[in-house]
Amino acid sequence: MRLVDAPRHEALGSEALGSEHGKKMLKLAIECVLRNSKGIIPSSPSSPSLIRCMMRKDLCTRTHTEATTERAECVVIGAGVVGLAVARELTLRGREVLVLDSAPTFGTGTSSRNSEVIHAGIYYHPHSLKAILCVRGREMLYKYCSEHDIPHKQIGKLIVATGTSEIPKLNDLMNHGIRNGVDGLRMIEGSEAKRMEPELQCVKALLSPVSGVVDTHSLMLSLVGEAENYRTTFSYNTTVIGAHIEGNNFCLHVSETKHLENWNGRSLLHPELILIPDLVVNSTGLSAPALAKRFDGLHSGVIPSAYYARGCYFTLSNTRIPPFNHLIYPIPEDGGLGVHVTLDLDGQVKFGPDVEWIEGIDDISGFLNRIDYSVCPNRAKRFYPEIRKYYPNLKDGSLVPGYAGVRPKISGPRHSPVDFLIQGEEIHGIPGLVNLFGIESPGLTSSLAIAEHIAVRFLR
Repeated sequence: MRLVDAPRHEALGSEALGSEHGKKMLKLAIECVLRNSKGIIPSSPSSPSLIRCMMRKDLCTRTHTEATTERAECVVIGAGVVGLAVARELTLRGREVLVLDSAPTFGTGTSSRNSEVIHAGIYYHPHSLKAILCVRGREMLYKYCSEHDIPHKQIGKLIVATGTSEIPKLNDLMNHGIRNGVDGLRMIEGSEAKRMEPELQCVKALLSPVSGVVDTHSLMLSLVGEAENYRTTFSYNTTVIGAHIEGNNFCLHVSETKHLENWNGRSLLHPELILIPDLVVNSTGLSAPALAKRFDGLHSGVIPSAYYARGCYFTLSNTRIPPFNHLIYPIPEDGGLGVHVTLDLDGQVKFGPDVEWIEGIDDISGFLNRIDYSVCPNRAKRFYPEIRKYYPNLKDGSLVPGYAGVRPKISGPRHSPVDFLIQGEEIHGIPGLVNLFGIESPGLTSSLAIAEHIAVRFLR
């Protein structure tokens, strides 16, 4: 089940903001962190309660008036699958964690608009973070799904060469995968591939038996529940609009999302709350570079350029029996892995995503996820010839618009692929700040390993 089709999450007790009581809920969410913490804001006559502080609004920074200031141990900005995994990992290690997200619930962006594939670790340059964290993350993800009853299936993948000119690229992928430690890879002839998948047409294929699919909504729901059980607090409809440095403190500017609804993108935004965390993780996906640019004191030279690659999916209709039993991938293309075949856990076949480079996503659109995710039916005309290269029996009229997503890329058209960018103090010089840039595919597969990596590197 894809989260784009799922109802709003309300079952786990997370405080969702945005109603007429939104400000009160924000106060209660922060108060919950402080009440449960071990010394973040100790109660004492000289340290008044959070509620009294917020009602009086008599605490302010030197440059940001009318904003209450509070401390927190760990703040994760963004409740996508990576942010949720980070929050869970930090709280399992005994930290008090507050997760802030501008949306009404978790996982409303890229995390709910992808192929739901568990990648093996084939495509990525050896020794890169993508290679290391994908392989480690895949192992962790399969284990987590098995232990927590998350719907998933290891169905395997065939990456296909539909012409002899593509065979060298297929060999390169196999060599990458072997060097990355992917088990079970095997090159097979087109005839063997056709015996495995009678509807498939190719001259050679790379078989990856450890690839699979996962129900991302169930995964995220489980991560939220486990994090909450270990004292993570979630505050939805809550937007981080910037930050500044004061002394040795990195100060986050926090506002209710509803106050951004009519923002013109130019006027000064005034925070309602200043949070001073010991550790903050910017895991905002599409808007991570835009948010980082609003961190006063962070040198602009360390913030990568943002590029956005929109991808559409179409589902296969008018068929009772799926034509394939494995994931089917063509040779990768510029900006993506090609229009591939994915089978979800309900047996539905979907094709995609394609690549459409888009511009004009301003800060407010990124913060509020105001992105055009509609799928134009006419775009199917581009899908048919690409799919028929490996599935020649695809019938006219059988593709139905599905959904769309946007990849949070930090490399643009015709650029060489770049690695995940996990940026800490050693890069930007700000203690306690971790920026996650370019966490596109295989971000879902790598999510638990990314969380582990952050905890090991940045927890003190």
